[in-house]
Amino acid sequence: MATGWAGDTAVQDQIDATIEDAVKRARSHLPKGPSLERCEECDKPIPEARRKAVPGVRLCVACQEQADRDDASFSGYNRRGSKDSQLR
Repeated sequence: MATGWAGDTAVQDQIDATIEDAVKRARSHLPKGPSLERCEECDKPIPEARRKAVPGVRLCVACQEQADRDDASFSGYNRRGSKDSQLR
């Protein structure tokens, strides 16, 4: 595969950077601290089973589903890629 000015490992480096960014992003969204007994969005009670299953939970299932849908609009485009790889 012709890589232009990019080095031999440029494609793999871009893949690795994309994965590292996704892992950092996912870890930053993990709940921290004690679980709440009531949802911080709608104030509905959070069942004990959910609090045990998801340490640090802050949202009820309905509000979490909405937050997940909102996050799904995230663009996975790797802006750290080399100029050569973006021109292909």
